[in-house]
Amino acid sequence: MIISVINHTGGEIADEEVQRAIRAINRQIAEDFRPYWSFGAELRLEGRSGKRPSTQNLSDMRGDAILYLWNEVNVDDALGYHDANYAGIPFGFVFTELAKELEESWTTTLSHEALELIGDPEGNLLVKGPHPHDRRVHVFHWFEMCDAVQSESYEIDGVRVSNFVLPLYFTASDEMGGRNDFLGRSHEGETLKSFSVNPGGYLGFFNPATTKSESFFKEGDHLASRRLRIKTRAEGARRAFKHKQVKVGKRPSKAMGKGA
Repeated sequence: MIISVINHTGGEIADEEVQRAIRAINRQIAEDFRPYWSFGAELRLEGRSGKRPSTQNLSDMRGDAILYLWNEVNVDDALGYHDANYAGIPFGFVFTELAKELEESWTTTLSHEALELIGDPEGNLLVKGPHPHDRRVHVFHWFEMCDAVQSESYEIDGVRVSNFVLPLYFTASDEMGGRNDFLGRSHEGETLKSFSVNPGGYLGFFNPATTKSESFFKEGDHLASRRLRIKTRAEGARRAFKHKQVKVGKRPSKAMGKGA
């Protein structure tokens, strides 16, 4: 898969900076992500038909999917631009203003969106797994690569990129010696559990019992709550149907255990 990156930041981020970020993220995909997931992609910076996005401009995408770098948070306008020029093409957005609000580098956001676009190009994959509050009840988790560990990042060639989950995360097994995310950081003595979250992260799922999409983060995790509120403003750019009726999780049951 070739993912076209189009820089519509109005000069806020120079193409040279974007190329540096793309080089690091392509290394992340090839050297870190693909060995675990056995699928991947390459990001490639494309030109622009004009200084600002316009539905009248020629399409600039020359790959299989597209990621926009956008220096505003005008989701409706951005969606209109995409629908007019790239109907049916997998896509994502990196809103630089939201990255600032999230207090993360735009390169981390670009890495996050790229990995999730690779994992679920159409934003419609679900995985059967336990409900965050009661593991005896099953729901359908969103197949997202980074949300559960979204506050964690690391550096490649001086560029910050996002942590991501590994295949074991989407299984009911917390096998001895297993790893559920790339960095494997320990929090309060425990690493990430399957179908759970690290501090600052959240997960989303479809609940058949309520027929609604719901989100979960650990009680008292104000960073995760804040990040979810900020990201929800832009999630409509690719996963609108999952966020139309989001119900935020409450206190986890004692049966979940400390690391749930």
